[in-house]
Formats: sequence, structure tokens, C-alpha cells
Amino acid sequence: MNQTEFLKTVIPFKDKVFRLAKRLLTSTEEAEDATQELYFKLWKNKSQLKNYRSIEAFAMTMTKNYCFDRLKSKQASNLSLVHSNYQEKGTPLQRQIELNDSVSIVEKLIEELPEQQKIIIQMRDIEQYEFEEIAEMLNLNPNTVRVSLSRARKTIREKLTKQHNYGVS
Repeated sequence: MNQTEFLKTVIPFKDKVFRLAKRLLTSTEEAEDATQELYFKLWKNKSQLKNYRSIEAFAMTMTKNYCFDRLKSKQASNLSLVHSNYQEKGTPLQRQIELNDSVSIVEKLIEELPEQQKIIIQMRDIEQYEFEEIAEMLNLNPNTVRVSLSRARKTIREKLTKQHNYGVS
């Protein structure tokens, strides 16, 4: 596999890899490092890529594992929590503040989910993967993925409802 073939194969899912890394590591800088490290490893092992049915699924699995390794390492305590990836133009300032607060609340609620649910909600609701693809990447049964996603959404919905109804009789 030469450089052109490699780039044609891996560039289409670069943003998905980055977003998964950002969801797990919460830092843009760390997610960029994780993405770069993943692509370095893929390039180093480019001769074995033809052995995989889905290089994208393999890359997402590698990203997940790399991020977990980073979180377990001693350097994980140095990860900065930065969420500044949501902006909407042309809306009044009050509405922008409300939207930013809502996005922050949902991001915080997703971060509080169990690790498996967090990954599944990221892959399904944000990355738009199919249940079968997620199941393959995480070595789970598609029904397990559906149940985990349902539970994650229910937990977020209940916590949001509770938070929005706080103080309302």
C-alpha cells in the first residue's frame, strides 16, 4: 500500500476518530495527539491493513483502546477539561447562552455515564454508526448495544428533566 492508497483509505474517517478521542479524553489537544498517534500506527502497519474487513472499525477500536490507555496512565491527571466546540451564529446572546448551557449539561451527563454507554452514545448519536458496526467494534451483541443506548438515553433524559424541573412545583 503506497501513500496515496493509504490516504484514500484512512482520511475519510479522520474526523470520526478525532471526535471519539475528544469524547473520551475531553481535551482537544489530547484528542489531536491521539488521532496523530493512531494514524502513525496505521501507517507503520499499513501492510497488514488489507487483512481487516473494515479499516474504519479497526481504527475506531484502536482509538478507543489508546484513549483508555491514556486515561489509565499517570499523565491522565494532567488532561484539561475544555469544551468549546459548539457555537451557533445569528442567534440572540441570551439564546446562545441557553444553548451553550444545554450542550454543557448534556456533555456533563454523558461523561457521568458508564464507560460502555458513553462510547455507544458517542458512536450512535454523534458519529451515526449503525448498531451492527458498533457491536463489531466493541465486540458486543447488537441487542446489547441497543439496550445500552436506550439506558444511556433514558438516564440522560431523566437527569435533564429533573434538572429542568428543579424548584418547579
